[in-house]
Amino acid sequence: MSSTACKVSVVSAVVLAVTISLILTHDSYAIIVHEHKDDNTKCDLYKGSWVFDKSYPLYDSAKCPLILQQFNCPGNGRPDLRYQKYRWQPNNCNLTRWDEREFGNKMRGKRIMFVGDSLSMNQWQSLACMILSSYPRSPYHPTNTPPLSTIFFPELNLTLMYMRNALIVDVEIEKTHKVLKLDSIDAATANQWLQTDILIFDTWHWWLHTGRKQPWDLIQDGKIIRKEMDRLKAYEKGLMTWTKWINKNLDANKVKVFFQGVSPDHWNASDWGMPETQRCGGEEEPLKQAAAVEGGEINYRTADFILKKVLKGLKKPVHLLDIEEMSKFRVDGHPSIYGNPKKIGMDCTHWCLPGVPDIWNQLLYATLLTF
Repeated sequence: MSSTACKVSVVSAVVLAVTISLILTHDSYAIIVHEHKDDNTKCDLYKGSWVFDKSYPLYDSAKCPLILQQFNCPGNGRPDLRYQKYRWQPNNCNLTRWDEREFGNKMRGKRIMFVGDSLSMNQWQSLACMILSSYPRSPYHPTNTPPLSTIFFPELNLTLMYMRNALIVDVEIEKTHKVLKLDSIDAATANQWLQTDILIFDTWHWWLHTGRKQPWDLIQDGKIIRKEMDRLKAYEKGLMTWTKWINKNLDANKVKVFFQGVSPDHWNASDWGMPETQRCGGEEEPLKQAAAVEGGEINYRTADFILKKVLKGLKKPVHLLDIEEMSKFRVDGHPSIYGNPKKIGMDCTHWCLPGVPDIWNQLLYATLLTF
């Protein structure tokens, strides 16, 4: 980097006195941008490339008992570890490296909750391991009361939570049917959201499931009940219900809200020009160009576009973790056959830990430093 490159670090900003931090809002959702005083060069943290860095990963999976076996690729026998050693390099600045002491000082006494599906859990466990590796001699207390899982770190008085809520809107049992209610959010659940300091939401993948994996039998849209509807329209309606709830209930002075962007699958190797490979299996390096990732009949880019469009309708600040484009490069980052010790099945949806979600958390951390 040249001496004029902007630094995304609060410490560097103070020492060098050359960088200022701005939040540029796209209507009501925010993307963190950094501007250099001299040349007005702006940096979008989400535009960049993956760079091999021997100093990574940020923690050792063998020393983090909090990792779900499905994400513990080395523990399941994955022989190559190069995928752990890539960091994200924005085009015109540097992403703030994880500083456990600065994080601890900033987050002391806070309550952080991830709300969403298993991709949200992926990021939650990543952050838990980042914290645990930073304070290895400190006790921690995990509890699990479905749908809420909690890890308490006494030294920081920090509560880190994951609430399983794959669709965010309600699914209610009516007679013998599970009904997806596109215009309803459970009040008791939402009240728990408001008892936190930082919320990170995520929803997308379960809107696609059909057959036995589909988590509902019927869809209620206003007064209309139907068995099926366009999934992208249903997804958009569900998001709009969530934004209405945010606009009505969020006190932005008390609770900071993030939304995890669409995390891409890599099931179809022809998306990156390798039809002879078995999905994401055997991939050991990031792509040089982002995969098309059509996601079957539904394009993930369309889902990401819908998410951003809906977020623009917010009246309250919500910070988008815009991970979709950057994660498309990482065909190497999925468990593939290493989601279990028997190497049965294939997982090209979730991410190995350590791995890509650690970078998502660095982006979260960089944003938190601006508050």
